[in-house]
Amino acid sequence: MLVVSEEACRRLITPALALEAVEAVFAAMARGDARNFPVIREALGHADALYGFKSGFDASAMLLGLKSGGYWPGNVARGLTNHQSVVALFDPDTGQARALVGGNHLTALRTAAASAVSIKHLARPDARVLGIIGAGHQAPFQLRAAAAVRAFERVVAWNRDAAKLDRLEAAARDCGLAFEPADRKRVGAEADVIITITSCFEPLMMRDWVRPGTHIAAMGTDTQGKQELDPELVSAASVFTDEVAQSVAIGEAQHAVKAGLLRADAIVPIGAVINGDHAGRSGADEITLFDGTGVGLQDLAVAGAAVEKAEAAGLAARVAL
Repeated sequence: MLVVSEEACRRLITPALALEAVEAVFAAMARGDARNFPVIREALGHADALYGFKSGFDASAMLLGLKSGGYWPGNVARGLTNHQSVVALFDPDTGQARALVGGNHLTALRTAAASAVSIKHLARPDARVLGIIGAGHQAPFQLRAAAAVRAFERVVAWNRDAAKLDRLEAAARDCGLAFEPADRKRVGAEADVIITITSCFEPLMMRDWVRPGTHIAAMGTDTQGKQELDPELVSAASVFTDEVAQSVAIGEAQHAVKAGLLRADAIVPIGAVINGDHAGRSGADEITLFDGTGVGLQDLAVAGAAVEKAEAAGLAARVAL
């Protein structure tokens, strides 16, 4: 079995490689070539932690495996990231363990890649102002990935604790973008693309704040009860997602569906747009929304790329079980 460390993943997997891997697996899902298995996610009753498993099989890429990990809210005080995970890959032909891959950096890259895929396929080509709601560990990854797929000129961002916006400002500067702190209403009024990346359980962006033609990537809601958007905003948009069943159950769409404002059959898999089976955005004034719930196949895709690159670079350790 191969072991690919967090350090090797940081060295080898770029945002561009992550986007390529995630785009391909979304397309495979829409074709029926890849499927996610039911998610297990439980509160430990210890350290306020959530722990679970995401798994699946991509027959087109021959990737079988799972990501094991969760959220430990006290980790920042220990100098660790709150999200901790590892990806295990198995040989689809024999079931033998193939690789163990550090999952923390890859999770950040694959989450940012998902929103970037949605921006690439759904945002207006002339989008120039990027809005970001949230400034946690994931936010700079989101900014950099978005900047790679659209010619943004400026970033407007809000965070509950404005002092934490400095990491976003640094990322914007690295990308050659002007950066301005803003309140949420201003983000809605000025941004052509809005990324929400928080752990909130209440709507942060309201329907009346968002302009026609905006693309929203809602990336923070991945658990029952979490929420970032006004359900009226969700229902006013054309909604796309990574996986419809997960969007309805634990994604941003859960609230609009429960309120009867959105039908599950109106939600479109982003892979259908990638494959050319759905037109995506239909006009310059349409509000589009990507409900990024996070699926296990994303993790397998980037982990598979990491194993391939690490083997070629001699950075994968081989161990006997």
